[in-house]
Amino acid sequence: MKGCERQMKSSNVGGQAVMEGVMMRNGDKYAVAVRTQDQKIEIMTDDCKGIFKNKKLTKLPIIRGVLNFVDSLVLGMKTLSFSASFFEEEEDERDTGKREKKELTVEQKENQEKVFMGLTAAFSVVLAVGIFMLLPNLIAGLLRNITDSNAVIAVTEGVLRIAIFMCYLIMISQMKDIQRVFMYHGAEHKCINCIENGLTLNVENVMKCSKQHKRCGTSFIFYVLIISIIVFTFIRVDTLLLRVGLRILLTPVIAGISYEMIKLAGRSEHKIVTLISKPGMLLQNLTTREPEPDMAEVAIASVEAVFDWKEYQRINFGKEFELNKEDVQA
Repeated sequence: MKGCERQMKSSNVGGQAVMEGVMMRNGDKYAVAVRTQDQKIEIMTDDCKGIFKNKKLTKLPIIRGVLNFVDSLVLGMKTLSFSASFFEEEEDERDTGKREKKELTVEQKENQEKVFMGLTAAFSVVLAVGIFMLLPNLIAGLLRNITDSNAVIAVTEGVLRIAIFMCYLIMISQMKDIQRVFMYHGAEHKCINCIENGLTLNVENVMKCSKQHKRCGTSFIFYVLIISIIVFTFIRVDTLLLRVGLRILLTPVIAGISYEMIKLAGRSEHKIVTLISKPGMLLQNLTTREPEPDMAEVAIASVEAVFDWKEYQRINFGKEFELNKEDVQA
């Protein structure tokens, strides 16, 4: 066996790295596996209770991307909070105020959590739009004193947006805690690649696979940045207020288009699609790190809690999968 060299077939399983763990989502189910301080793997599974209940809207192109983005953001906050709770227990025990909070009813705790997650998600979106969408526009707007070319200003704005994002990634990647999250991010990708390449899901095979994946959130953000350059090039508005307003209004549309690009990349091996995916996958070198074997074990535990990978490989790879099993065991 030479590792992940077979033709990839999308499983539609997605995930996210959390604190000392991995969240995996499959359809309406998700699981979070966390390596606790006593080296055990704690697993929590639950239904994905999306904010938007209208099933017709969640199937419409572009619109589904916006709705999925919001749901993913809220779910991401929830799973991060769950993983962090394992490392706050000792501190909570020493804090009287926090002990009193534990006496709240389950319903009160859930309501508090929903409010907190909603506010955090809203704040994150506002902050991201402000830093990555509006700030580059304000800076690039200074060029209007030098040139009237809308294309030059739009490209400059896009370059600034990418530069700010790159600087942000480089800065946070220096933090030790974030480095470990990026390692679990790599484990998440390796685990999905292992499944989608028809390899038996075990630590040895997972470690051999790529830490890059076409359906990664990092690639999604890259598409957002590039598509925003194209869209804003055709917007010719003189007033600052209108420019800012249009960027805010068009951000969901750009996110929706980017989501469709990610979906296409995940299910297609066409040369053009692969070429378009390359820059985003290269960018993943900043947001993923090579994981340790015990991190791969956590990722495997998470995916097995919500996904029957053996059945998936039997359907998609048939006899090839059976040969795969023999190769690994040999």
